[in-house]
Amino acid sequence: MKKVLSSFAVIFLMSANAFGQNIPVDPSVRIGTLSNGMKYYIKKNTLPEKKVDFRLAINAGSILEDENQRGLAHFMEHMNFNGTKNFPDNKLVDFLQSIGVKFGQHLNAYTSFDETVYMLPVPLDKPGNLDAGLKVMEDWAFNATLSDEQINKERGVVLEELRLGLGADKRMMDKYLPKLLYKSQYADRLPIGKKEVLENFKPDVIRKFHQDWYRPDLMAIVVVGDINVDEIEKKIKDNFSKYKNPSKPRERKSFDLPNHKETLVAIETDPDATNSMVQFIMKDADAYKPDVTVEQYNQSLVENLSTTMLNNRLRELINSTNPPFTFGSVYHGGTYARSKEAFQGFAMVKEGNQLNALKVLLEEVERAKRFGFTQSELDRAKSQVLSNLERSYNNKDKTESEILIDEYVRNFLEQEPIPGIAWEYEDTKAFLPSVTLAQTNEIIKKMVKDDSRVIVVTGPKKDNVTMPTEAMVLNTFDAVKMADLKPYEEKATIKNLVKPFKSEGKIAKTETDAKLGTTTWTLSNGAKVTFKKTDFKDDEIVFTARSLGGSSLIPDADYNKTQFAFSALTEAGVGGFSKADLTNYLAGKQVNVNPMVTSLFEGVSGRTTQKDLGTAMELMYAYFTSLNYNPASFNAYKEKQSAMLNNLLSNPQAYFSNEHAKFMNQKNPRFIGVFPMEKDWANTDYKKAYDIYKDKFANAGNFQFYFVGNIDEAKFKDEVLQYIASLPSSGKAAMYKDTGYRTMTGDYSKVYKKGKDPKSMVSISYSGEAPYNEKEALALSALGEVATIKVIEKLREDESGIYGGGARGGMNKIPYGTYSFGINFPCGPENAEKLTKSAIAELQKLIDNGPEQKDLDKYKEGEYNDNKTELKDNMFWMNAIAKNQLDGSDKYDILNYQDKVKALTVKDLQNVAKKYLTKGRIVATLMPEDGWEKAKKEETKKAETATVKAGAANL
Repeated sequence: MKKVLSSFAVIFLMSANAFGQNIPVDPSVRIGTLSNGMKYYIKKNTLPEKKVDFRLAINAGSILEDENQRGLAHFMEHMNFNGTKNFPDNKLVDFLQSIGVKFGQHLNAYTSFDETVYMLPVPLDKPGNLDAGLKVMEDWAFNATLSDEQINKERGVVLEELRLGLGADKRMMDKYLPKLLYKSQYADRLPIGKKEVLENFKPDVIRKFHQDWYRPDLMAIVVVGDINVDEIEKKIKDNFSKYKNPSKPRERKSFDLPNHKETLVAIETDPDATNSMVQFIMKDADAYKPDVTVEQYNQSLVENLSTTMLNNRLRELINSTNPPFTFGSVYHGGTYARSKEAFQGFAMVKEGNQLNALKVLLEEVERAKRFGFTQSELDRAKSQVLSNLERSYNNKDKTESEILIDEYVRNFLEQEPIPGIAWEYEDTKAFLPSVTLAQTNEIIKKMVKDDSRVIVVTGPKKDNVTMPTEAMVLNTFDAVKMADLKPYEEKATIKNLVKPFKSEGKIAKTETDAKLGTTTWTLSNGAKVTFKKTDFKDDEIVFTARSLGGSSLIPDADYNKTQFAFSALTEAGVGGFSKADLTNYLAGKQVNVNPMVTSLFEGVSGRTTQKDLGTAMELMYAYFTSLNYNPASFNAYKEKQSAMLNNLLSNPQAYFSNEHAKFMNQKNPRFIGVFPMEKDWANTDYKKAYDIYKDKFANAGNFQFYFVGNIDEAKFKDEVLQYIASLPSSGKAAMYKDTGYRTMTGDYSKVYKKGKDPKSMVSISYSGEAPYNEKEALALSALGEVATIKVIEKLREDESGIYGGGARGGMNKIPYGTYSFGINFPCGPENAEKLTKSAIAELQKLIDNGPEQKDLDKYKEGEYNDNKTELKDNMFWMNAIAKNQLDGSDKYDILNYQDKVKALTVKDLQNVAKKYLTKGRIVATLMPEDGWEKAKKEETKKAETATVKAGAANL
């Protein structure tokens, strides 16, 4: 009795203490504020080694723009890459590429309503790189040159980015935003801005934005990586303290998303819309306040449990044989405005089914509100929440810098707590057992409101599809309140996915490879298991299994009836249990297992932790031996896929990809389209696909399994003997084959017309058969990277004609030797022909003269930088050691990659350019439908008129 009283007393004291206790700040993070108000965060973290991540966070975005500055917060972000004090014009990108930082992939930035954030990872393998990174951050913060010349050059690039956003979704959004963001400044301050402003603003207007908002008291510099914290702090103080705030700084106002009594409904359609969706928003009555105390943090955990349980119910409906929507979820969280949170729901549905989807979402919310949740649901949600935290906690000393650094950015911008994963895990583990159903049920009641509601319904405009009216939407809320609902019925839980059995399997042979650090067991059933123990993560195991053959062995007629069905097979579940049963069984476990049938092999891939390895192996065994056959599950999958894909070809880019793929594969009877359409589903034979799958997975002797991670060999051996060595085997060997079909080659120019917006896409490609040559394959890949540098320099920086684009090259060894090289970029239709010629001219320079040594060196530095990180990644190693089985390549390639890159010469790249890029060019261009030229002329005339008016106003 005394012990019980003591335990109760401890819990009471802990709870009472939490009421007044603030959430701690991770002591490993050095946080300070300079005399000018600029904040800094510094943390030492050695994953990846010899690398540092920088962020410059500015508490200013498009919401602060004046009317004549709309779009200039984002434009300012662009300008920081186009001339600063220490890196004039385009020298910044050039310099960073020279030290191994890739533009777009590593080096980037973003602008949103309330903030602008610059991102820079820097390798520390060379002296001076650390100081250079800090100098870049200093220039981004305070030293943009903003020359007239560079501003005017960048207009075209930003306008091309604006062009990328055009389309059905943008047209519908423009119509529903005034209701979604009712009476809010956010409705008029989309970060991309207004076209007429971007085209016509005077340079002084953006300089004023920079002067007003790029100031120390609105900034934070964040540094995380393999660094000395004291050294970095001193450098920040020395270099950033000297900058001053304006003598009369503009007020940094905060903007709200106002509440309203009425329910606002927006119903928007567009002929080119590809999806049908519905969403609801119920705004909180009070302004959002970040968690400060432990009590508030724990209350957020209760909220998380409630929405987790609701989403688990929705997932059951989605995984049922009669799903009400393709995807649906609810959450309580942020809106466009930092100051407002809301209870929100979303569903993607079959066209015309939006109203029913809204009804189902609201009914499940109402069911939870009326009857609450069950204890087993709460227990399951607790295990899910804790399991996700436990995985992060177990890997706390092996967390990537880029994950940590973003938390500190959010702390500065949004005051998100940063207690560190150790505190979060321990607090959650201690608090969750005390959470009751009464607490979670009360949360749902508070979230649901009758005022400040917004409903948005979107979908394709079709004669045969009837959209709901506003009255029908509003009536749905009333109908759900009066609906005769029943409490949620808990399903029986799975005790054992696989019935207990005694395995007779054994290890017949053991081989080790000291260079790769791998061990391979040949099992008594013929299966092979190769594993590599690593310490890259403290709790991660990744795996794959491959049996050569794949769909290449399926006859043409059968292949066309089954190719889209294989991805549907797991919808039926395993061992007599449904997919919903399986999802509940796996709740709270870190288990991901995915069987597959690809063109050259069938297999399994997945990820788990040491604790859950047994469950992952059990599930893999079930996919091999007891996949369910359930036509109703297949039909449900087909319906969901059709809802997502049936209108996809209304999208010009999707149409372009599909039509050009049909042209390229016109001699291949196995190609029926990139996306399955209704006619393809009608021709699909589920039973045949199921039988093929069962046959392919009936012979474990043709499989080789690969595991990489923090493997406990003794436990791992027990699981392998139980679940892999016991798999059935026929003893037959299989190998993939060349079907004999080839894509089109030769010189062609194809134009595809789709869409009303002035948007084009250009694809320039070279491909054909060629004996595989390892050195040439690497040289072609390098040539693609170098060509990307030249395409960006010429088409973006010099001609201001594109926002993004690039090139890629390489060779394939299997099932037959091929080469391929391509350049792709989006642009305006009026510039497509000119930019195509420019891109081809850049290629011709590479053919005639070879690349410049400096560009090859940029490629090499980028590859060294990436490879050093990849060599500490479990997934990278798994794919590398599995590659040998598939194509017979040198299994030690992973150890020699940097040497091979280092050996590449300018001549090597020129040789492959001459050999492969002087014949067989196919140019494919997406153009808008006829009539775009007239629309463009009218738009230009309006822009010229606006310019004249703006000029007169400035006189």
